Amino acid sequence: MAWMYLIIAGLLEIGWPIGLKISQQSDSRWLGIGIAVAFMVVSGFMLWLAQRDIPMGTSYAVWTGIGAAGTFIVGIFFYGDAATFGRIAGVLMIICGVITLKISH
Repeated sequence: MAWMYLIIAGLLEIGWPIGLKISQQSDSRWLGIGIAVAFMVVSGFMLWLAQRDIPMGTSYAVWTGIGAAGTFIVGIFFYGDAATFGRIAGVLMIICGVITLKISH
């Protein structure tokens, strides 16, 4: 169950950078900040649950890896971020690292 908590925490980690992006618009500043804070709290709680059974270093690396890769993908598909070879290669390395941590646990 701890790995499910960790995956959920990582997916929720994607929400707070999106909230911060939303808050860049003056008409949705407070909504975006609220979204960011809500996702931070819930994601952090799920990470806390996962760390009861998964080592801290592993859980933190997986959590941030899922969040970073997911935010990268959302940025490309919804915010027009560049999808260059180097950026994609970098995210693929993060994903490979997360998979390696899971396999090694």
